[in-house]
Amino acid sequence: MSNPNPSPLSHAMPEAIRQLPAEAQQEVLAWVEKLLATQNEGVDELYNAISSIVKFIPNFMVIPLMVEQIHPRIAAGVCVKMGVEKATGYANDLPVEYLSSVTHHLPNPMVGEILTAMKRYAAEKLITYEIEHHRTDLQALMPYVSESHQALITQAEKNATH
Repeated sequence: MSNPNPSPLSHAMPEAIRQLPAEAQQEVLAWVEKLLATQNEGVDELYNAISSIVKFIPNFMVIPLMVEQIHPRIAAGVCVKMGVEKATGYANDLPVEYLSSVTHHLPNPMVGEILTAMKRYAAEKLITYEIEHHRTDLQALMPYVSESHQALITQAEKNATH
């Protein structure tokens, strides 16, 4: 009998756990989810607080502080809380290496929306960097970017293979 509400963690379950009986698998997943909830307690509030605070600080002051002091995973959580419009304002000015790291902690739909809203030069720079350093295939972003950005991705991928 399959679980009608599978855990979001079940897709990443190691093979050794998959070999356990279904009831034992569910116990392990429940324990992991409880552990993660305990570890992440208060994190949403932190993201909200940072998002609220940076609204009052000019970008030219936030950007260096962010790059030097805030881990990309934390920055991604803050981006989610502040929304695409504000996150794009920072994305346009962040060093591409840092921005790339942040995008790896964001859901593809949000990355696509930010990429589409970014200044063209900054978007091209991120796309090229991703192809050269991390994501060899940006096709997963295609449903979430504009047609013009789909063309940018396609062209950058072609250029990378030649």
